[in-house]
Amino acid sequence: MSALVLGPLLRYIDAASASVWVQTDGPCRVEIAGATADTWAVEGHHFALVVVDGLEPGVDVPYEVRLDGERVWPLPDALFPPSTIRALDPGAETRVAFGSCRMTLPHEPPYTLRSAEDGAGHGIDALRAFALRAAREGGGAALPDMLLLLGDQIYADQPSPALRAELDRRPRRGDAPEGELDGFDEYALSYRHAWAEPAIRWLLSTVPTTMVFDDHEIHAEWRISDGWMQEMTAEPWFDRHVRDGLMAYWVFQHLGNLSPAQLRDTPLYATVRAAGDGGEALARAMDDAGHQRGHSRWSFARDLGPARLVVIDSRAGRDVTPGRRRIVDDGEWAWIREQAAVEATHLLIASSVPVLLSPGLHHLQAWDEAVADGAWGGLMRRAGEKIRRLGVLDHWASFDQSFREMVALADDAAHGRLGPAPASVVMLSGDVHHCYLAEVGFRPGGRPRAPVWQAVCSAFRKELEPRERRAIAFGHSRTAERLARRLSRGAGVPPLPVDWRVVERPDYANQVATLTLHGDDAHLRVEAVVDGTHEQPLLREAFARQLT
Repeated sequence: MSALVLGPLLRYIDAASASVWVQTDGPCRVEIAGATADTWAVEGHHFALVVVDGLEPGVDVPYEVRLDGERVWPLPDALFPPSTIRALDPGAETRVAFGSCRMTLPHEPPYTLRSAEDGAGHGIDALRAFALRAAREGGGAALPDMLLLLGDQIYADQPSPALRAELDRRPRRGDAPEGELDGFDEYALSYRHAWAEPAIRWLLSTVPTTMVFDDHEIHAEWRISDGWMQEMTAEPWFDRHVRDGLMAYWVFQHLGNLSPAQLRDTPLYATVRAAGDGGEALARAMDDAGHQRGHSRWSFARDLGPARLVVIDSRAGRDVTPGRRRIVDDGEWAWIREQAAVEATHLLIASSVPVLLSPGLHHLQAWDEAVADGAWGGLMRRAGEKIRRLGVLDHWASFDQSFREMVALADDAAHGRLGPAPASVVMLSGDVHHCYLAEVGFRPGGRPRAPVWQAVCSAFRKELEPRERRAIAFGHSRTAERLARRLSRGAGVPPLPVDWRVVERPDYANQVATLTLHGDDAHLRVEAVVDGTHEQPLLREAFARQLT
């Protein structure tokens, strides 16, 4: 009898269909809610993505998972409500929970302590607290309509203690990087450790999940600069590491972002499914993806109730060549504008890294990019590169041309230049390990028809160290803004095309956000973990704001 290794994960959802992802311990036929699919293999690991059609909007459908006819989900001793599939109802309220950055650590001290209390502490897992609360309330209406994971679902460069212990017991290649994952098999183990905790597993089985990667799925600071790329690609293991990480991302995250129609039109998916083991074909494809420059294969868009959601890969498609640094190239940018122009009541633009930082941190990163590109001469060019890496300055502000394109897109959408203006434009991001809300103010020349916001929620579980927290707090100060603005002007950075202000100040505890959309209304709520409650974790409201 086949067994369920990981999952089920409820992935794509629309008003009539859904996809459910599973990993099994061998080849078998998977049955979910009357739909079936045969497993396919990658390097000896077996997976299936089952498409369920004929759903009714807004109706909860409990489901089981059967492998070759034998029920394997829900588990016999399940302590959680039934897993359900609820197709989207375009006319109903739509709730999107989102956030990023989740370390896989034990749910006990010292790991649940705050970082200021213990060096091993990263606080209480906010996503687990969110899941446990929803389970206590019976699931169903207590659950959001989508969970948007904005990067760093795993930390390939910081394996958990349990995973490190397992890796130590396994044979590894002689040139495997110390303290990092090596090979598709180890990546698969990492995802299993991240998603197998009972509350998280139940949450992912019953809430549709949309995902995009950030640097830690591959390596910290991935594609931060040309110098960094040259140093890392000189390592004998690095190209292989990127290939394996992208193979795992394609299997564990990317496929579930695609609609049934997109899956049918994906040649690589057909090739992998048709092969006895698709590992070799997938490796060839990801070798190319690891070296790509330009249009990303990972960005995607979909309709979500009253909203249009455009998810931008802000990592793999970067051009980090000095003097022409871009997060996305012209071809992809044209595609992004086309997707953002699709008529909808709300426009959501998701990026793992924030478009709008605090003004002080933005000007610092813009200054550093200019200096690292030579604005203050060769000696300061080297200093700029060192500062970039030390401070991990790799957000949209560090790619000035792409930043200006992004705010121009938001400007055009808000003023109705792409088509009928939406009721709101909300940029969703994570990465920075604190939450805040920024409001955009456009320059004179026509009042926008829609407000524009940047909502940042990070981390689910990855606390800043006290010194990092102090640096972020200073970056949000008026003093930092004035100093950094003078620096950027002195380095020749052009004036900003828009202004913005942080209207909800940072919270540094682990957190989860919920964006609620209903008709023209948009409302944001961020909840943070209450300290000292790891056995029965609780969430408190960090801030809430009506966005329309």
